[in-house]
Amino acid sequence: MSKETHVPKLLKLFRQFGYEGVTLSKISQETGLGKASLYHYFPGGKAEMAEAALTHVNQWLETSILPILVGAASLKENRQVKRIDGFQAMCEETSRFFNGGQNSCLWAVLVLEKSSDELFDSQIRGAFSRWIEAIANVLIAGGLDETLAKQRGEDALIAIQGALILCHGLKDFAPFERVLQQLPQQLCEGM
Repeated sequence: MSKETHVPKLLKLFRQFGYEGVTLSKISQETGLGKASLYHYFPGGKAEMAEAALTHVNQWLETSILPILVGAASLKENRQVKRIDGFQAMCEETSRFFNGGQNSCLWAVLVLEKSSDELFDSQIRGAFSRWIEAIANVLIAGGLDETLAKQRGEDALIAIQGALILCHGLKDFAPFERVLQQLPQQLCEGM
C-alpha cells in the first residue's frame, strides 16, 4: 500500500476537524495504520499529512479546473456562449469535488486556523490566486476590462467559498448548487 492511498482519508479528516482538531489517534483510526506506520509513510508527522491533503486539493485545481479555464480563454472567436460553457464546466467540476457542497473546503478550513498560517499560507494563497487569474483570463479574452475581470474572479471565489460555509452552517446544500448554477451567467454579464 502506498502513501497516496491514505490521502483521501487524510483530506476527509482535515476538512472535518481542521489541522488543530485532527489527532494522531483519529488519523490512526481512520486510516487503520498504527502510529509507527503513519510516521513511516509521513515522517514529518501531522504537518506532512496535512501537506499531502493540501497537495491533493491543489492538484485537483491544476488538473481539473485550470485546464477548463485555459481552454475557455483560448477561444479564438469572441463567443459568450462558449465562455459560459467553460464556466459551467468549471462549476460542475467544483460541485463534484465538493460533493454538492457537502464537503468542506480544506483551503478555507486551514485559512481560518491561524496556527497553520506558517505551514500552508503560501500554497493556499497561490491556489486562490491561480484560480482567480484563470477566471479573469477567460473574461479578458472575452473583452472585459482587466480590473473588472479580476474583481469578477475574486467575486466568484467569494461566492463559492461563502456558499460552502453557509451550507454547512444551515445544514442545507441547496444554496451551494444555486450559486454554481448562477455563476457562469454572472461572470459573463455585459460581455
